[in-house]
Amino acid sequence: MNAWAWTALVLFTGWAVTAFGVRAFVQHRRTGDAGFRGISGRPGSASWWAGLLFVLALVGGAAAPVASLAGLSPLPGAGGDALRWAGLIVAVAGIAATLAAQSAMGSSWRVGVDAGERTELVTSGIFAGVRNPVFTAMVVTAAGLALMVPNLIAVLTWGVLVIAIELQVRVVEEPYLAHVHGVAYDAYTARAGRFVPGVGRRRSPIAA
Repeated sequence: MNAWAWTALVLFTGWAVTAFGVRAFVQHRRTGDAGFRGISGRPGSASWWAGLLFVLALVGGAAAPVASLAGLSPLPGAGGDALRWAGLIVAVAGIAATLAAQSAMGSSWRVGVDAGERTELVTSGIFAGVRNPVFTAMVVTAAGLALMVPNLIAVLTWGVLVIAIELQVRVVEEPYLAHVHGVAYDAYTARAGRFVPGVGRRRSPIAA
């Protein structure tokens, strides 16, 4: 059990450092801007909760394997190396997909939204069929890590991440992109799924 918990902790740490720290460094080197915009919205608003829950999910991602190392038992029926090997494969695939999707965003990559900023709308490559592949990959990664250390903290962390991403996308990013890009974004949402291809495509104009 300890070996799996250590592996999950190392994977999570490497993923977090690479996806946020290294990515921000590369972004700053290329554009002069690290891309961090922070939590948006007034305290208590849906957008504020999205940012806060996202931070909690990151904390939980580290807390789950640490708790396992400290002796927290897995959930009933979640034992067995087969599940953990499956989790390892899913987590590694998710990490690779996260980094690939971030790279595909180029100079448009951001953490958070600045309502007064205009970035290029990325619609090619992996973004041609899915509007939010970075978030999809993050959910996959978190699911893999949860399978590696299937305790209560890991499962709750995955759920918190899903809620945070749903709020961020629906309440913060989609209205912002609709306002900034108008008809172009409307057309994009009609052909590309929200998180997976074909699912979540819009059939009516977005209110800008």
